[in-house]
Amino acid sequence: MTEPGRLPKWVDYGLLPALNLLAALLLAGGIIRLMGESPVAALKLLADGAGGSPESIGYTLYYATNFIFTGLAVAVAYHAGLFNIGAEGQAYIGGLGTGLVCLAVGHWPFWIVLPLAILAGAAGGAAWAFVPAWLQARRGSHIVITTIMFNFIASALMTYLLVNVLIRPGQQSPETREFAAASFMPVLPFFGAPLNLAFVVALGVAALVWIFIWRTRWGYAWRVAGANPSAAVYAGIHPDRVTLGAMLLSGALAGLLGLNELMGAQHRILLDFPGGAGFVGIAVALMGRNHPVGIVASAILFGALVQGGSQLSFDMPRVNRDMVVVIQGLVILFCGALEHMFRAPLVAWYRRRLEQSNPQSAIRNPQS
Repeated sequence: MTEPGRLPKWVDYGLLPALNLLAALLLAGGIIRLMGESPVAALKLLADGAGGSPESIGYTLYYATNFIFTGLAVAVAYHAGLFNIGAEGQAYIGGLGTGLVCLAVGHWPFWIVLPLAILAGAAGGAAWAFVPAWLQARRGSHIVITTIMFNFIASALMTYLLVNVLIRPGQQSPETREFAAASFMPVLPFFGAPLNLAFVVALGVAALVWIFIWRTRWGYAWRVAGANPSAAVYAGIHPDRVTLGAMLLSGALAGLLGLNELMGAQHRILLDFPGGAGFVGIAVALMGRNHPVGIVASAILFGALVQGGSQLSFDMPRVNRDMVVVIQGLVILFCGALEHMFRAPLVAWYRRRLEQSNPQSAIRNPQS
């Protein structure tokens, strides 16, 4: 039985996030009303744009795929007590590795290209996370500061490479030539482009992360180090190794974003292909409580906001793209910074429920 001071899992991981999301949507609806539009009509347009047809569902899941990779990256580091803000840069460099494989051997059979692209993307993201991890473990440099800085370095590096090195001859746009068709990610049936096999890969990676974090001794050691570093040292766990290992895996997960964005949709390397997914991954991880199941669910929610927001801004011009960003920000605010706002009332409600179902428990525990 759940303790009186704690919420059952279905409340903590289901009802509480739902209340936070509802509060964000109600506040967003109030802002839309002040703009002279109907909140109900706006919500209908948002829902229809995100899931009203197989094509719109495909776009929602396509955007969600990027958020699954970056959300998992943030969550893995978080379990080890690290706040990885650098998923955007790691996705950038990981995508570079994936793209270089497709440029070099994209004409090979797909079943050979895909594993190489996965390895290259993971290696690129892990390599870009290594220096901040090493600075944190050996020099005490704060991981938040270094990973933010490395986002800007990655952006500058990609600009240089695409303008001066990888650009296709005879064009002005900073992008590479198109990959060979053999390296394109297969489109999933029924939904159509751009939803592709990368979504299935993302779900598989989420399952592997769950197994690693909750079913292996390494994952247990990381969670111990993240929850109580002093106890971890006493138990013989090396915090430096945890920092390096967790950040390398975190960067590798973020680096897989190129599978969806480059091999699945763009079919070339171009500037700013992560599109802010690294930063959205932070909100996805927080809303999903850093659990793979929650991350997949919250990634689909944010994918729906992106796709539905496009439809909303098209059919309701007053609610432009900036307003859609405001809605996303409110979701992040209530599901992230204010995620415990409704916890105290829910705890009080649950205590009263326990007392009503078991009065003797309340007598034995008068302080509950």
